[in-house]
Amino acid sequence: MKIHNAMWPGLVGKGDGPDQEPPIGLEQMLDLTAAAEVNGQKFDGIDYFLFLPHTDPEASDEDLRKIADMIQSKGFKVGSLVAPVWPGTIGDSAMGDKEQVDKFLSAVKMACRIAGIFNDHGVREYGCIRIDSAEFGLDKWREDAKGNTTKIANTFREAAKIAADHGERLAAEGEICWAGMHSWKDMLDLLEEVGMPQSLGFQADLAHTYLYLMGYNAPEHALLKEGYTEEEFYAAYEVMTDKLRPWTIDFHVAQNDGDVKGAGDHDKTGKHCQADDPNGKLDIVRCASYWLKDYQERGIKHICWDGCMFANETLEDPSTWNTILDTMIKVRDNSI
Repeated sequence: MKIHNAMWPGLVGKGDGPDQEPPIGLEQMLDLTAAAEVNGQKFDGIDYFLFLPHTDPEASDEDLRKIADMIQSKGFKVGSLVAPVWPGTIGDSAMGDKEQVDKFLSAVKMACRIAGIFNDHGVREYGCIRIDSAEFGLDKWREDAKGNTTKIANTFREAAKIAADHGERLAAEGEICWAGMHSWKDMLDLLEEVGMPQSLGFQADLAHTYLYLMGYNAPEHALLKEGYTEEEFYAAYEVMTDKLRPWTIDFHVAQNDGDVKGAGDHDKTGKHCQADDPNGKLDIVRCASYWLKDYQERGIKHICWDGCMFANETLEDPSTWNTILDTMIKVRDNSI
């Protein structure tokens, strides 16, 4: 099992606004990742966000091959890719009108095109393409929950056909801010309604799925209450993972301190924490093992660290990445 680092923490939550830090460029993120080392072990590769300023999703084949050359020169493979499906990027809402859905599908086509270029180059040999419903918040979804879930499922089904035609698989991200994907039960219902497990599966993130347990944004599906015991936690964790693990084809290692926050149009989302955060709610290694049972049967060949919205000072500190790499090695060694 290969160990990857995500490049998007250099972008997510960054920008030119008054309260935002500037993005960290792709090459700097690659160099920070390449510098990490624990007992001779280094990161094997990266997972990659297909949007500016790291990548123009409409870049020429030649420019994309240059990016592939640069990634390969750092000693890395590319694993899973993140399609730019959101409003304001290339895409739009998966439960929108025809124009919006067409934009969503166009973003998936662009991601598949880039995946093909990276595959032909040789820098990419495994991984999925990540999507979500691209519908921030739950108010509109709740106006017709069943009907809107069906709209998302129909869009995902068309997207999965596109991916399959390109020899790719899509992984739907489970995060509580995405309409129709905001609880473990709603996520499961959506996956089952799409009904294409060979082409569309689940992308599990330890931080986000912790919030699934607690029922944030979907109290009716909570499996735990505040003040839970360790025994209650793992009993509930097993219920959730038993339902979603068969669909899980992409996996993010992360930590969460239980905080839920809103940002812009996001209707509450989870907070990633550093791997050794003293307030972290998760035994990362033990929790990861629930998701990684029989991982080979689901085609998982790598795991990826995800830690969005860390301060640039934290991201630029070499000790951050050594601690993360050490945790990732423990997850891998406990699961193989």
